[in-house]
Amino acid sequence: MNRVQQFASDNYAGICPEALEAMTLANAGSATAYGEDEWTQKAADAFRTLFASDCDVYFVFNGTAANSLALASLCQSYHGVICSSSAHVETDECGAPEFFSNGSKLLLAPSDNGKITPEAIRALATGRSDIHFPKARVVTITQPTETGLVYSIEEVRAISAVCRELGLKLHMDGARFAHACASLGCSPAEITWQAGVDVLCFGGTKNGMAVGDAVIFFDRALAEDFSYRCKQAGQLASKMRYLSAPWVGMLESGAWLRNAAHGNACAASLAAQVADLPDIDLIFPAEANAVFLSAPEAVLAELRARGWRFYTFIGGGARFMFAWDAMPDVVNDLAADIRAASALAGRRAA
Repeated sequence: MNRVQQFASDNYAGICPEALEAMTLANAGSATAYGEDEWTQKAADAFRTLFASDCDVYFVFNGTAANSLALASLCQSYHGVICSSSAHVETDECGAPEFFSNGSKLLLAPSDNGKITPEAIRALATGRSDIHFPKARVVTITQPTETGLVYSIEEVRAISAVCRELGLKLHMDGARFAHACASLGCSPAEITWQAGVDVLCFGGTKNGMAVGDAVIFFDRALAEDFSYRCKQAGQLASKMRYLSAPWVGMLESGAWLRNAAHGNACAASLAAQVADLPDIDLIFPAEANAVFLSAPEAVLAELRARGWRFYTFIGGGARFMFAWDAMPDVVNDLAADIRAASALAGRRAA
């Protein structure tokens, strides 16, 4: 990669010490298979403590499975799922939500920033009521969004209010849920079930774990037969302790929040260091652990030549993601190279 660390994706990061230590401890001796082990029970109880809720918790391998199976549990094949046009379930899950729900249609709300509004939900849910069009059943929001923006508690409550009025369930894709909590300074309960969220997919992979997401049903009735969905979809781990034990380490130590706060702080640092450059603009405010920069192609080409990797897929700008292990010195190096690339492009254009 030519660099000691890259920021193209927070999936580049390794396993944080707390998760790795818990997995090592769980590796001692034998344990009952298929989630009947003490580690899985401890992890589920840790989530119940964290959320102050008697929630139902399931562990799966990745976010695509978590989102798709959760949505499928809320829908029949003739239902519609309302989401932002840039939602991960629409743009990056290869049709998995439709596949696992046997055809539930994603109903897209146009959005420039990744957020969905109560007005957009109402328009999609009430626009057609004839039998020839899917019946709206669920709203899904991503927290934070694919653009790095964070829904406030008030925004989630407003969306939930519309859902309740229209008889819709509310699902939250929380691939980076911890980063939203760190950004808002709120408890996990405040931004989920207390704000009206029915089901949360809590991401671990992007917060310091090797693999794994947790699907959390705050309304246990909605989780009926969910274990069968997991089994059928190849998501029932025979050695479940290796999916669940890292959560024990993350939650009991508080690493889940510390890791997220560190990633957010590194994103804020980069955004601040390049904010004054005349040809560089933040496409979206840096509210979590992502920075989206708009820059001339000459600047982006120079960054690539200097060995930096980044994605350019939302709005055409460069996306930088900061994980639990982001090194502040390397973040500073990136900022310095962005400044240098900007200056060089300016001289060449003069």
